[in-house]
Amino acid sequence: MTNPGLVLVLNSGSSSIKYRLVDPGAGTAVLSGHVEQIGEGGPVVDHAAGLRLIHRRLIDSGVDLAAVRAVGHRVVHGGSRFFAPTLITDAVVSEVQRLAELAPLHNPANVIGIEVARKDFPDVPHVAVFDTAFFHSLPSAAATYAIDHGVATRYGIRRYGFHGTSHQYVSGETAAALGRDPAELNTIVLHLGNGASASAVRGGVAVETSMGLTPLEGLVMGTRSGDIDAGVLFHLDRAAGMGVEQLDELLNRRSGLKGLSGVNDFRELLQRRAAGGASGEAAALAYDVYIHRLRKYVGAYLAVLGRVDAIAFTAGVGEHVPDVRADALAGLDGLGIAVDPHRNRIGTGARIISTDASRTTVLVVPTNEELAIARAAWEFV
Repeated sequence: MTNPGLVLVLNSGSSSIKYRLVDPGAGTAVLSGHVEQIGEGGPVVDHAAGLRLIHRRLIDSGVDLAAVRAVGHRVVHGGSRFFAPTLITDAVVSEVQRLAELAPLHNPANVIGIEVARKDFPDVPHVAVFDTAFFHSLPSAAATYAIDHGVATRYGIRRYGFHGTSHQYVSGETAAALGRDPAELNTIVLHLGNGASASAVRGGVAVETSMGLTPLEGLVMGTRSGDIDAGVLFHLDRAAGMGVEQLDELLNRRSGLKGLSGVNDFRELLQRRAAGGASGEAAALAYDVYIHRLRKYVGAYLAVLGRVDAIAFTAGVGEHVPDVRADALAGLDGLGIAVDPHRNRIGTGARIISTDASRTTVLVVPTNEELAIARAAWEFV
């Protein structure tokens, strides 16, 4: 039986592009890959070059590109207008470009991916799937910032949340792994990659998340500060004469792990931490700050949910760095959370890493944003 069609999924992140050719019916990948460290001094100077490389890989793979029936694009910020999978038109591209002021590391890369792919695949539907969609229905108490109501309404200021496709997928896969109905499960999802976010999901519905108006708020990230006293910005304006563009650059590109240690790649951070010396001390501090912030959010979401059935780690760091999982939850036995040291360091795929005695089940659940995006795009075919 011939394949009725494939979906090409493009996930253009802040420093990487993932691509996957998906059979949406079977839920399997025909071909996948990624381009990393874009614009970080290597051979891939920008996202346009990365996409040209991907297109060449697709051609060289021998896959019949005529079988591509749709292209699904991850788009980070949908603002208040986009909260469902959306057929891409010129007007949609313009709006995504406008929203780049709220997601300066991501929406520009998303737009490049869309523009290049529309030229490469001009005769198929292109569909945008928005990172903010899963959090569109946050309770008002969680979505609302305590600032002047008129200003907030006029300028669309609220908590939008991000990585929503991943959080939705992982919370559903967590329920499946436990053989539970998602409607009866309370879950904390920790999406830890170069960008990082946490969510509290009650009965399959997000009730809180760490990122806010932009992807800057919340956990410590590769180059982003996460939570910071807004007064720091006023102080730097007055004392250092730093303007808006400089502050934007500082918090989005020169903070987080990179700002503290000089590197944003977690693998290199761990290597420096192990090596010791001055750079090792800086890396150790960055690691400790990262873990401390993560533990704070776990504790906060325990309070938000009241009862937590599962904690799921996902994305690059969450899936592949056992020390982060162990350290983030260390000493929480009194709260019914205990990671088994052996289980934490073995296995692949979705798996339980908590002890048998742990009241809260701790899991590693690989995310698959590309499959979720492919299925959404396929509905337009």
